[in-house]
Amino acid sequence: MPRSTALDPLFTAVNAAAFTDRHIANLAAGTLAAVRVPGFLDRSTCASALSALDRLPTADYDPARVPTPIVRFGPALNDYRDHDGALDTDRYWRDAEAARAAWQRAGLRPDPIAVSLARLGSAWGAAVASATIGGRAVFGGTLREINAGALIHHDSITREFSAGLFDQEVVAQLAFNVWVTVPDAGGATTVWRHRWEPADEQYRQAYGYRPEAVEDCQRVSLAPERGDALLFNPANFHAVEPNPGGRRIAFAFFLALTTTGQLIAWS
Repeated sequence: MPRSTALDPLFTAVNAAAFTDRHIANLAAGTLAAVRVPGFLDRSTCASALSALDRLPTADYDPARVPTPIVRFGPALNDYRDHDGALDTDRYWRDAEAARAAWQRAGLRPDPIAVSLARLGSAWGAAVASATIGGRAVFGGTLREINAGALIHHDSITREFSAGLFDQEVVAQLAFNVWVTVPDAGGATTVWRHRWEPADEQYRQAYGYRPEAVEDCQRVSLAPERGDALLFNPANFHAVEPNPGGRRIAFAFFLALTTTGQLIAWS
């Protein structure tokens, strides 16, 4: 049966001068598609961050798992699941500590991750804390260069680690990106009003899904500008459009609203 083509008037993307607690609450509740803050980082901060990138040890994903080339820095928890769906703790903590040391050596000043977390904490009214596992803070803040696009996919820490992972209890997950350089064309982020359901597995493609999974679903698309920040709920299927030339580089992390009303962060 085809999906309804009726539109949800609440599923919209908004531009704002700054993130607010209302934005965060509405994204967590699913009554907003995305919030973009143009010029979140000024040109000087973007240029400073870009000049430091050569000092960070980046690498490509395994093409067997991620078929489109994506350059990255920093460990992401969902890359460290073992065959039983649990966290490979030895490998993760080793790489997390190495990434922290590399970040310090790179000397990003101002630090785009620290700036972003501080502003989001101010918006929420309380500092963003690190997610912890057994009392130990996980790594937060990755770099991604996505020029060939990213497949349609969703992100959910509670599905990826269904037995539980953090000391904190997660209610809703958000994704944050801030771009320090963008291409002249392409590279838009699209978010669909569709969350995973078992029937989607027939459309599975590598780590993501074929376009049929979101056929006829309402969507919003946002083309980034340098310095823009974007916040959305990654439980909604989303993808990145390829760009024909130039570089699309963002710093990113996940946020979660917890059962105690705290915001926590990880990557």
